[in-house]
Amino acid sequence: MKLYEIRILPLGGFGTPLKGDTLFGHFCWQAANNPKLLNTELEKQISIYHEKPFVIFSSAFPSVICKKSTHYFFKRPDLPISFLFPSIEKDKIKEFEKKKWMKIDDIANIDISKQENFLNDKGLLDEIDKEILISDKLEHPQFMKTFSQPHNKINRMTQTTGKGEFAPYVKENTYYYPETELSIFVLIEESATDIERVYLGLENIGKWGYGRDASTGMGRFKLCEYDEISLSDNNEFNACYTLAPSVPERNCFVKNFFTPFTRFGKHGDMLVYSKNPFKNPVIMADEGAVFIPCDKAFFKKPYIGRAITGVSKSMPQTVTQGYAPYLPFKLEGINEI
Repeated sequence: MKLYEIRILPLGGFGTPLKGDTLFGHFCWQAANNPKLLNTELEKQISIYHEKPFVIFSSAFPSVICKKSTHYFFKRPDLPISFLFPSIEKDKIKEFEKKKWMKIDDIANIDISKQENFLNDKGLLDEIDKEILISDKLEHPQFMKTFSQPHNKINRMTQTTGKGEFAPYVKENTYYYPETELSIFVLIEESATDIERVYLGLENIGKWGYGRDASTGMGRFKLCEYDEISLSDNNEFNACYTLAPSVPERNCFVKNFFTPFTRFGKHGDMLVYSKNPFKNPVIMADEGAVFIPCDKAFFKKPYIGRAITGVSKSMPQTVTQGYAPYLPFKLEGINEI
């Protein structure tokens, strides 16, 4: 499989976070409606997804291009605070807990020992603001801001809202700082498809909208450039930093550090109107997890995790992406954790 980076520019708010497993579901619907996106039928690719995934998406991460290099801002690894910041005083722990972003200039060589690369929300915004010129500066800028969107349903008998299903309700939508680009990393099995067709699928998703309330204009984005990514083949690597929610394999890791994430999935496209569009919940390890493999041979495979089946009663063959691309790195002091 080959790893690519695709950059996108949000054009509005998002009702659903840009996570890898949801992007995979959207791409599958694109392939279902446009068979040319894959070399063989989608049903065949889904049937072997548990042993040979044809595409694996990461979640989206902010990034900025500075001259000829790119600065990436990943979620801080889910390692103990005392391990990431061993020299901090107890009264400053809360301050360091707010540093939830990790700045990386070379994704082929992650170095978590540099404490100056860990940023809080303000530090992230300052880094992005250096490269993005906005004519009208915001009064209280934030990298990601959540707004409450009122909704209601009209009872056509009374032409008013009311109680029960007609009661007004509120949903929260997230907006990114203007002109911020996001990076999505994609592993592609080239016997099944290629980067041009994956790019086309994402382009259509961006035009029609991603996630909740896409029909109202949410989840729109524009695609920018893409590049192939080469990761370093270093025998000293001993840890995996995941780029998407995953369901890790059993008995493959000596240690693991992650934040649990529960996916309450729902079908999209035409299955939204089925009798039961909801999927069974899946507990995953959120992006930013760190796994220590038992064997160095694990690093020959460019992804972590497994496919999840049995999640849908409406479409039993449905598969959830429990895989995640990962960045290999050297984690010092494993025995001290």
